[in-house]
Amino acid sequence: MGFFGAVFASLTLYWQGHLAGVALAAPFGVFVLIALAAWYGLRTPGKGITPSPQEERVIVWSTVGEGIGLFLASNIVINLHRPDLLLPAMALVVGLHFLPIAFASGFRPFYGLGGALIAAAVAGVLVGAPAGGDLAGFGAAAALWLAAGLALRRDAMAKRSAAIRA
Repeated sequence: MGFFGAVFASLTLYWQGHLAGVALAAPFGVFVLIALAAWYGLRTPGKGITPSPQEERVIVWSTVGEGIGLFLASNIVINLHRPDLLLPAMALVVGLHFLPIAFASGFRPFYGLGGALIAAAVAGVLVGAPAGGDLAGFGAAAALWLAAGLALRRDAMAKRSAAIRA
């Protein structure tokens, strides 16, 4: 989630802000911080959150669907000559991909993440160009970064709880 938040932010800076070079790498600094926190969390003793085999299957198929959806959505908006809808379409597809994962895992915050991404997409379409792309792109990045942070916190709390019970 941290990586794809950086991708959304960088794409928004490029497509909406017409920036290039080092500016496009800046959002990946946030990803590096999230990755370092994840690295630390992985090395912390204890058992964190592990998905069941059924949850893993849903995650895999939902992610495959997301990839296909991103390909289709981007081709449709480009062929309709509506590049202003590219970031909202991408946010919509990514948001939709979290809903089956939320259902399969029973982890309600994934509904919130999916809803936040879908809301960013809808807001981006309703606001229109050029601000709509900013809203959808940066909104999606913020939602994904927040979710990554909350996921790391959830895993750390699960490890602490297991350590206390042991």
